[in-house]
Amino acid sequence: MKNNNPVIIRWTARIMSIAFAAFLSLFALDIFNEGNNFWNTAIGLFMHLIPTFLILLVLIISWRKEWIGGIVYSLLGLAYIIFAWGKFHWSAYALIAGPLFIIGVLFFISWVQRKNQGTV
Repeated sequence: MKNNNPVIIRWTARIMSIAFAAFLSLFALDIFNEGNNFWNTAIGLFMHLIPTFLILLVLIISWRKEWIGGIVYSLLGLAYIIFAWGKFHWSAYALIAGPLFIIGVLFFISWVQRKNQGTV
């Protein structure tokens, strides 16, 4: 019987990255409640979506080079905790940094598995 764990972990990391980017994008929707004109809304929407663009950029880079995803996603989670420390309830840190750490670990595990299989 074939072991499907490497494939499951590889795709779970990628799917979680896409889902996390979609989750972060939801926070950008509050720009539409401010009643700004078109250009101010467009600029504000772009600013709110910068973290989403960053997550998607890291996903594109780490699609083939999982070790980069393992490092960068973990560093993004750590950076969020450092820069936002003391501003929010602990659950906010768990909600934002937690998935980043999990995605980072999944990319790192995927990289190690591919390295052990000799397909890197």
